[in-house]
Amino acid sequence: MAQIRLVRLEKRYGTTQALCGITLAVSDGDLLALLGPSGCGKTTTLQILAGFLVPDGGEVWAGDRLISSPQGVVPPERRQMSLVFQSYALWPHMTIFQNVAFGLEMRRLSRDEIARQVKRILGVVNLSGYEHRYAHELSGGQQQRVALARALVVQPHTLLLDEPLSNLDANLREQMRFEIRRIHQETGITTVYVTHDQAEAMVIADHVAVMNGGHIEQVGTPEEIYERPQSRFVASFIGQANCLAGRMVEPGLVRCGELEIRAIDQSQFHPGDEVVLCIRPHALRVHGATSPHAAGTNTAIGRLMQSAYLGDLQDLRIMLPGNLQIRALTTSRQRYRPNDQLLVELPVEACRLVRG
Repeated sequence: MAQIRLVRLEKRYGTTQALCGITLAVSDGDLLALLGPSGCGKTTTLQILAGFLVPDGGEVWAGDRLISSPQGVVPPERRQMSLVFQSYALWPHMTIFQNVAFGLEMRRLSRDEIARQVKRILGVVNLSGYEHRYAHELSGGQQQRVALARALVVQPHTLLLDEPLSNLDANLREQMRFEIRRIHQETGITTVYVTHDQAEAMVIADHVAVMNGGHIEQVGTPEEIYERPQSRFVASFIGQANCLAGRMVEPGLVRCGELEIRAIDQSQFHPGDEVVLCIRPHALRVHGATSPHAAGTNTAIGRLMQSAYLGDLQDLRIMLPGNLQIRALTTSRQRYRPNDQLLVELPVEACRLVRG
């Protein structure tokens, strides 16, 4: 196993800065997800880690070994890393056994040892008994597990996964999230997992690094990223969030439009600073306009602009004073109509202040 460190990593494509001096550490045995939209730099980071790209600045370390810098890179085959691509890249003319055994044959292991190792790893990925089948005889999820087995059987120090579930349908993708998590827990291999799917990262990863425009916006556990976002981008990209521009009045109090709202303030903001107040749609509480909650903290009367029925939930778009539109997810037991006057509660503990 190995600890991975990226130190002030930079990469340019012509005049485009793909990576802007990112610094990141992946602990030994950790599964880190690089999460972000297309073009944020996550795949470039993975290709530098794999040794396919030379950085324009900074360094990559595997333990105490420098493996990438502008002065040179350790070739991919000497990094003790395995990479799983989006396309699986299985050889169609080989059986599953032959696909998985290929890397061991290149290392000139004995036939008995190869058979033992292949049998072991196929058991790990729940494909025992599939040794003599071909790729076209397997489902997409089974092919993905063969690709994982081929990467794992050579016992790499680090496993790199480049959006490995993107070619699967929604149901199979959801199943494979838990499979990958199980396999990681069983093998304990240091893993870097690239994805643009927030739910995928939340299920699979020990830690998530949210990337945007070549920068790392925030690193933390899935719970930390979701519950305590540090920027407007993170709050809106991870899950759903209402993000209201405002100005600090005093610690814990922000003015958004015509409203003054109390919020959790774990920042270094000062009175007069421009801030963003974030609250998740499911955290809002909505009542009829005559509700006895009307005099509570962080309440406002708004007008229902639009609603959508989602079964157990309804999705409400409400206009608050000062032309602030906010989204709420509430139970469907109480139905509202467009133009209804509604009382909206913004619980203090659910309101967080972040940078724009």
